[in-house]
Amino acid sequence: MLRKTRHEKLLSVLGAEGVLPVGEIARRMGVSEATARRDLDALDQAGQLTRVYGGAVASGRVGDERPFGEATVDDLADKAAVAHRAAELVADGDVVLLDIGTTTLQLAKLLRGRDVTVVTSNLAVFDELRDDPAVTLILLGGQVRRNYRSLVGFLTESNLRQLHVGRLFLGASGVLPDGGVLDSTQVEVPIKRAMLSAAREVVLLVTVGKFPGETGLARVCGPRDINTLITNDTSDPATLAVFREADVEVLTV
Repeated sequence: MLRKTRHEKLLSVLGAEGVLPVGEIARRMGVSEATARRDLDALDQAGQLTRVYGGAVASGRVGDERPFGEATVDDLADKAAVAHRAAELVADGDVVLLDIGTTTLQLAKLLRGRDVTVVTSNLAVFDELRDDPAVTLILLGGQVRRNYRSLVGFLTESNLRQLHVGRLFLGASGVLPDGGVLDSTQVEVPIKRAMLSAAREVVLLVTVGKFPGETGLARVCGPRDINTLITNDTSDPATLAVFREADVEVLTV
Protein backbone atom coordinates (compact mmCIF):
# COMPACT_ATOMS: atom_id res chain seq x y z
CA MET A 1 0.00 0.00 0.00
CA LEU A 2 1.35 3.42 -0.94
CA ARG A 3 2.25 5.68 1.98
CA LYS A 4 -0.32 8.34 0.98
CA THR A 5 -3.05 5.74 0.63
CA ARG A 6 -2.11 4.21 3.98
CA HIS A 7 -2.29 7.63 5.65
CA GLU A 8 -5.74 8.28 4.17
CA LYS A 9 -6.98 4.90 5.38
CA LEU A 10 -5.48 5.45 8.83
CA LEU A 11 -7.21 8.83 9.23
CA SER A 12 -10.48 7.28 8.07
CA VAL A 13 -10.24 4.50 10.67
CA LEU A 14 -9.37 6.91 13.48
CA GLY A 15 -12.13 9.29 12.45
CA ALA A 16 -14.67 6.48 12.63
CA GLU A 17 -13.48 4.79 15.83
CA GLY A 18 -11.67 7.42 17.88
CA VAL A 19 -8.56 6.47 19.83
CA LEU A 20 -6.66 3.34 18.80
CA PRO A 21 -3.43 1.89 20.24
CA VAL A 22 -0.36 1.51 18.04
CA GLY A 23 -0.60 -2.29 17.93
CA GLU A 24 -4.16 -2.18 16.62
CA ILE A 25 -3.25 0.52 14.08
CA ALA A 26 -0.40 -1.66 12.78
CA ARG A 27 -2.74 -4.64 12.46
CA ARG A 28 -5.38 -2.64 10.62
CA MET A 29 -2.82 -1.17 8.23
CA GLY A 30 -0.94 -4.44 7.71
CA VAL A 31 2.39 -2.90 8.72
CA SER A 32 4.90 -3.23 11.55
CA GLU A 33 4.48 -1.20 14.73
CA ALA A 34 7.61 0.76 13.82
CA THR A 35 6.03 1.78 10.50
CA ALA A 36 2.78 2.63 12.27
CA ARG A 37 4.64 4.91 14.68
CA ARG A 38 6.39 6.67 11.80
CA ASP A 39 3.04 7.20 10.09
CA LEU A 40 1.54 8.58 13.29
CA ASP A 41 4.48 10.93 13.83
CA ALA A 42 4.19 12.24 10.26
CA LEU A 43 0.44 12.83 10.53
CA ASP A 44 0.85 14.40 13.97
CA GLN A 45 3.42 16.86 12.61
CA ALA A 46 1.02 17.67 9.77
CA GLY A 47 -1.72 18.43 12.29
CA GLN A 48 -4.00 15.67 11.00
CA LEU A 49 -4.10 13.67 14.23
CA THR A 50 -3.20 13.98 17.88
CA ARG A 51 -0.78 11.53 19.46
CA VAL A 52 -1.87 10.17 22.83
CA TYR A 53 -0.11 7.74 25.11
CA GLY A 54 0.23 4.46 23.22
CA GLY A 55 -1.81 5.53 20.19
CA ALA A 56 -3.53 8.39 18.40
CA VAL A 57 -6.84 10.11 17.71
CA ALA A 58 -7.76 11.91 14.48
CA SER A 59 -7.89 15.68 14.93
CA GLY A 60 -11.24 15.80 13.21
CA ARG A 61 -12.58 13.35 15.75
CA VAL A 62 -12.14 15.68 18.68
CA GLY A 63 -12.96 18.89 16.88
CA ASP A 64 -10.91 21.94 16.08
CA GLU A 65 -10.87 23.86 19.33
CA ARG A 66 -14.16 22.97 21.06
CA PRO A 67 -14.70 19.21 21.11
CA PHE A 68 -17.15 19.67 23.97
CA GLY A 69 -19.29 22.30 22.22
CA GLU A 70 -22.99 21.61 21.75
CA ALA A 71 -22.63 21.65 17.96
CA THR A 72 -20.57 18.43 18.10
CA VAL A 73 -22.76 16.54 20.59
CA ASP A 74 -25.49 14.17 19.40
CA ASP A 75 -26.87 13.29 22.86
CA LEU A 76 -27.17 16.78 24.31
CA ALA A 77 -30.67 16.12 25.70
CA ASP A 78 -29.37 13.13 27.69
CA LYS A 79 -26.44 15.16 29.00
CA ALA A 80 -28.69 18.08 29.93
CA ALA A 81 -31.00 15.76 31.88
CA VAL A 82 -28.08 14.28 33.82
CA ALA A 83 -26.67 17.76 34.49
CA HIS A 84 -30.05 19.02 35.75
CA ARG A 85 -30.22 16.22 38.32
CA ALA A 86 -26.62 16.91 39.34
CA ALA A 87 -27.39 20.60 39.89
CA GLU A 88 -30.07 19.59 42.39
CA LEU A 89 -27.31 18.15 44.59
CA VAL A 90 -25.52 21.51 44.82
CA ALA A 91 -26.53 23.80 47.68
CA ASP A 92 -25.70 27.47 48.08
CA GLY A 93 -22.26 27.88 49.61
CA ASP A 94 -20.97 24.56 48.26
CA VAL A 95 -17.49 24.11 46.80
CA VAL A 96 -17.57 21.80 43.79
CA LEU A 97 -14.91 20.44 41.46
CA LEU A 98 -15.89 20.03 37.79
CA ASP A 99 -14.07 17.60 35.51
CA ILE A 100 -13.68 18.16 31.77
CA GLY A 101 -16.50 17.11 29.44
CA THR A 102 -19.77 18.16 27.89
CA THR A 103 -21.96 17.04 30.75
CA THR A 104 -20.00 19.05 33.31
CA LEU A 105 -20.28 22.03 30.95
CA GLN A 106 -24.07 21.62 31.00
CA LEU A 107 -23.88 21.52 34.80
CA ALA A 108 -21.83 24.73 34.84
CA LYS A 109 -24.59 26.47 32.85
CA LEU A 110 -27.07 25.50 35.58
CA LEU A 111 -24.79 26.93 38.29
CA ARG A 112 -24.81 30.44 36.82
CA GLY A 113 -26.12 32.96 39.31
CA ARG A 114 -25.62 30.56 42.23
CA ASP A 115 -23.64 31.36 45.38
CA VAL A 116 -21.17 28.52 44.87
CA THR A 117 -17.45 28.01 44.38
CA VAL A 118 -16.45 26.13 41.25
CA VAL A 119 -12.96 24.65 40.88
CA THR A 120 -12.09 23.28 37.44
CA SER A 121 -9.48 22.38 34.85
CA ASN A 122 -12.20 22.65 32.19
CA LEU A 123 -11.64 25.74 30.04
CA ALA A 124 -15.16 25.50 28.60
CA VAL A 125 -16.53 25.73 32.15
CA PHE A 126 -14.20 28.66 32.80
CA ASP A 127 -15.53 30.47 29.73
CA GLU A 128 -19.11 29.77 30.80
CA LEU A 129 -18.70 31.19 34.31
CA ARG A 130 -15.94 33.77 33.94
CA ASP A 131 -18.35 36.74 33.76
CA ASP A 132 -20.68 35.55 36.55
CA PRO A 133 -20.15 37.64 39.72
CA ALA A 134 -22.22 35.24 41.83
CA VAL A 135 -19.87 32.28 41.28
CA THR A 136 -16.46 32.13 42.88
CA LEU A 137 -14.37 30.57 40.11
CA ILE A 138 -11.03 28.84 40.68
CA LEU A 139 -9.12 27.75 37.58
CA LEU A 140 -6.45 25.12 38.10
CA GLY A 141 -3.10 25.89 36.51
CA GLY A 142 -1.24 23.69 34.07
CA GLN A 143 -0.50 22.97 30.43
CA VAL A 144 -3.31 23.88 28.03
CA ARG A 145 -4.66 21.04 25.86
CA ARG A 146 -6.32 23.13 23.19
CA ASN A 147 -8.26 20.36 21.43
CA TYR A 148 -9.76 19.16 24.71
CA ARG A 149 -9.98 22.61 26.32
CA SER A 150 -8.42 21.37 29.52
CA LEU A 151 -5.43 21.92 31.78
CA VAL A 152 -3.10 19.03 32.54
CA GLY A 153 0.36 18.27 33.87
CA PHE A 154 2.30 18.42 37.12
CA LEU A 155 1.12 21.95 37.94
CA THR A 156 -2.52 20.88 37.75
CA GLU A 157 -1.83 17.84 39.92
CA SER A 158 0.10 19.98 42.43
CA ASN A 159 -2.78 22.45 42.68
CA LEU A 160 -5.23 19.63 43.30
CA ARG A 161 -3.08 18.29 46.14
CA GLN A 162 -3.62 21.60 47.95
CA LEU A 163 -7.41 21.32 47.77
CA HIS A 164 -10.16 19.57 49.70
CA VAL A 165 -13.58 20.13 48.15
CA GLY A 166 -16.99 18.87 49.07
CA ARG A 167 -18.00 17.21 45.83
CA LEU A 168 -16.41 16.22 42.53
CA PHE A 169 -18.54 15.87 39.42
CA LEU A 170 -16.57 13.37 37.34
CA GLY A 171 -16.97 12.59 33.64
CA ALA A 172 -15.88 9.49 31.74
CA SER A 173 -15.27 8.22 28.22
CA GLY A 174 -16.91 4.90 29.02
CA VAL A 175 -17.97 2.56 31.80
CA LEU A 176 -17.11 -1.13 31.72
CA PRO A 177 -19.57 -3.86 32.74
CA ASP A 178 -17.59 -4.30 35.98
CA GLY A 179 -18.09 -0.62 36.81
CA GLY A 180 -14.59 0.45 35.77
CA VAL A 181 -14.48 4.10 34.75
CA LEU A 182 -12.45 4.77 31.60
CA ASP A 183 -10.81 7.78 29.99
CA SER A 184 -9.75 7.99 26.36
CA THR A 185 -6.52 9.95 26.90
CA GLN A 186 -3.80 8.90 29.31
CA VAL A 187 -2.71 12.46 30.01
CA GLU A 188 -6.07 13.22 31.67
CA VAL A 189 -6.00 10.16 33.95
CA PRO A 190 -3.58 11.54 36.59
CA ILE A 191 -5.71 14.69 36.78
CA LYS A 192 -8.90 12.70 37.32
CA ARG A 193 -7.21 10.59 40.00
CA ALA A 194 -5.93 13.72 41.73
CA MET A 195 -9.48 15.10 41.62
CA LEU A 196 -10.76 11.91 43.26
CA SER A 197 -8.27 12.39 46.10
CA ALA A 198 -9.22 16.06 46.52
CA ALA A 199 -12.96 15.45 46.99
CA ARG A 200 -14.95 14.24 49.97
CA GLU A 201 -17.71 12.92 47.68
CA VAL A 202 -17.57 11.79 44.03
CA VAL A 203 -20.52 12.02 41.65
CA LEU A 204 -20.07 10.25 38.31
CA LEU A 205 -22.01 11.81 35.43
CA VAL A 206 -22.46 9.50 32.44
CA THR A 207 -25.12 9.23 29.76
CA VAL A 208 -26.68 6.07 28.37
CA GLY A 209 -24.19 5.90 25.49
CA LYS A 210 -21.33 5.22 27.91
CA PHE A 211 -22.93 2.00 29.27
CA PRO A 212 -21.42 -0.49 28.91
CA GLY A 213 -18.52 1.08 27.06
CA GLU A 214 -15.15 0.06 25.71
CA THR A 215 -14.25 3.66 24.81
CA GLY A 216 -11.08 4.60 26.64
CA LEU A 217 -7.49 3.46 26.95
CA ALA A 218 -7.07 3.83 30.69
CA ARG A 219 -8.98 2.87 33.81
CA VAL A 220 -9.48 5.84 36.12
CA CYS A 221 -11.18 4.16 39.06
CA GLY A 222 -13.65 1.49 40.08
CA PRO A 223 -17.22 1.66 41.36
CA ARG A 224 -16.10 1.70 45.00
CA ASP A 225 -14.43 5.06 44.37
CA ILE A 226 -17.81 6.57 43.46
CA ASN A 227 -20.45 7.78 45.93
CA THR A 228 -23.22 8.70 43.51
CA LEU A 229 -23.90 7.82 39.88
CA ILE A 230 -26.24 9.93 37.77
CA THR A 231 -27.28 8.55 34.40
CA ASN A 232 -30.26 8.13 32.08
CA ASP A 233 -32.99 5.67 33.01
CA THR A 234 -32.26 3.62 29.86
CA SER A 235 -28.66 2.90 30.86
CA ASP A 236 -27.53 -0.72 31.04
CA PRO A 237 -29.30 -2.30 34.07
CA ALA A 238 -26.62 -4.94 34.66
CA THR A 239 -23.91 -2.30 34.98
CA LEU A 240 -26.09 -0.17 37.24
CA ALA A 241 -26.58 -3.23 39.44
CA VAL A 242 -22.80 -3.51 39.81
CA PHE A 243 -22.70 0.06 41.14
CA ARG A 244 -25.55 -0.58 43.54
CA GLU A 245 -23.76 -3.69 44.85
CA ALA A 246 -20.76 -1.42 45.53
CA ASP A 247 -23.01 0.79 47.71
CA VAL A 248 -23.16 3.56 45.11
CA GLU A 249 -26.30 5.68 45.10
CA VAL A 250 -27.69 5.41 41.56
CA LEU A 251 -29.89 8.26 40.36
CA THR A 252 -31.58 7.93 36.96
CA VAL A 253 -33.29 10.61 34.91
